[in-house]
Amino acid sequence: PTAIDTFINDTNPKKRILLIDTLLNDSENYTQHWLSFWNDLLRNDYSGTGFITRGRSQITEWLYTTLKNNNSYDQIVSELLNPDKKSEGFIKGIQWRGVVNASQRTEMQAAQNIGQSLLGVNVKCASCHNSFVSNLTLEQAYSFASIFAKEPLELNRCDKPIGKIAKVNFLYPELGSVEAETLKERLLKLSEVMVRRENGRLYRTITNRIWERLIGRGIVESVDEMDNTPWNTELLDWLAADFIDSGTDLKHMIKRIMTSKAYQLPTVSYKTQEELKQNYVFKGPVVRRLSAEQFSDAISQVIAPVYLAVAYNPNEEKIPALRIWHHEKDLTNTVLPLPGKRYFRKVFQLSKANIQQASVLISADDAYTLFINGKQVGTGNNWTNVGKYDITNLLTKGDNSIAIEGNNKGKIYNPASILFAMKVLFDDDKTFNLYSDNTWKSTNKTPKENWTNLNFDDSTWKPVRNYGTNNWGKLLDFTFKKQEETVARASLVKQHPFLKALGRPNREIVVSKREEQATLLQALELTNGAFFNGVLEQGAKKWLNKYGSDSHLITETLYLKLLGRHPSSDEKKILISSLGNQPNIEQVQDVIWSVLISPEFQFIN
Repeated sequence: PTAIDTFINDTNPKKRILLIDTLLNDSENYTQHWLSFWNDLLRNDYSGTGFITRGRSQITEWLYTTLKNNNSYDQIVSELLNPDKKSEGFIKGIQWRGVVNASQRTEMQAAQNIGQSLLGVNVKCASCHNSFVSNLTLEQAYSFASIFAKEPLELNRCDKPIGKIAKVNFLYPELGSVEAETLKERLLKLSEVMVRRENGRLYRTITNRIWERLIGRGIVESVDEMDNTPWNTELLDWLAADFIDSGTDLKHMIKRIMTSKAYQLPTVSYKTQEELKQNYVFKGPVVRRLSAEQFSDAISQVIAPVYLAVAYNPNEEKIPALRIWHHEKDLTNTVLPLPGKRYFRKVFQLSKANIQQASVLISADDAYTLFINGKQVGTGNNWTNVGKYDITNLLTKGDNSIAIEGNNKGKIYNPASILFAMKVLFDDDKTFNLYSDNTWKSTNKTPKENWTNLNFDDSTWKPVRNYGTNNWGKLLDFTFKKQEETVARASLVKQHPFLKALGRPNREIVVSKREEQATLLQALELTNGAFFNGVLEQGAKKWLNKYGSDSHLITETLYLKLLGRHPSSDEKKILISSLGNQPNIEQVQDVIWSVLISPEFQFIN
């Protein structure tokens, strides 16, 4: 609300351009917003098919750094096609288990991914037979795929070898030769040929994608079929040329479109998707639904955090703690932990007594009770709530002990873990750190009463097991740094049932445009989904704690923060009536929900 008021009251005629510059220069938030677009396009995700066999790898760290530094598109393409370890995941195809057909071998996947995402051409059809949707031939597809093979591939038509060996070639050989003795040399040549200024296909394709992202409809549709006729060829050519002249600066292109009169026109609603595709006439940006990430981030910012752990944290404090639990076995096989209590111990030594400050962090799935040198420090029963305790007065020079009672709840085998970190700062500013790791001991048998004491004999206890982080991710609050309330941006979160229901793809393949139409699953999730309901319940509690029982203030604030405007007299009357004079959690939750599912909030106007 404050930012809106500041903008409205600003008399500078260039205030809109200055605001766009400010947002584009906010590199952290710019990156975390656009990361979803690039993850979809480059089929990059945090888990999924191929990770188990290591036939697929993330490019997240490389991509995040690239976007944050606003590297040129030329550099991005070059590093994708001639990659190092950090960026090779894009052309490194999924190694499917078992027998796959010839059109799905990893080299052909590389050709298909590059063709679709960077050039807007369908190589998939031509990788089985001469294409039915373009003039691309089977031989061209295999020639392109052979760039990524150790040696030229034999052509297979409809999965049957035809006794012909492909000649290594780019899809558009007139741009230059990519033949070379080694794979490394071929990739270098491909990266150089691809970014030649004569390759207008590359620059028109990304220009069309960014236009579609911001306006809602591409200059060429579909965005993966760049052979189709643009509704305005001159506009596409001019924007692509301007993009090249800028040094292929993506932020420059975004700003160029966002400062245009075309972008600032009132939004237009189309009754059917067919109207957008056939006989299209540009009238203004298309009304679009919020993406799964945008919807989640808005709720996290205004109502309550939707996610508290991420798959990738660009600003994480490097804490090498492992999620440990008692090593559960079924005969000789390691299994998921059974429900019940498990007990953990760690003895350590401090060489100094002059402790300035000592702190611990702890997270447990499902519950814990923490003891230091026999004294209870704290308890917790929610793994997302990091326990943070000052233990300065509990430590001594010499031997010390940590003891934790962990409780895995539920009725069947399920993931369980303890995550622990300790930091001791001495008067000479030197530090001692200790983390949960494989040197800790545990037991599944109820120990004697003195098990939390330093002198307890734990020689019969067994070494713990590292149960990984796949089930929990990285808690943003698991840090010794002082910080404000942490909110996990959805673009950094591993695929989640809520995100999936709202349309985030699995990214096993290139996804250049998400489905805009609402589904029955989305309707059910937003009306009575248990996860969404839980987030709104937490939010209602927070709002009551912050704004008390002032129904007028709750209503006004909700509209200003979610819709950017004051409620009308009718809206205020309805909501205040719903809240009453002493609103409870359920009433506040209902009012928040009613605004979140309103078309005004759900759609980008």
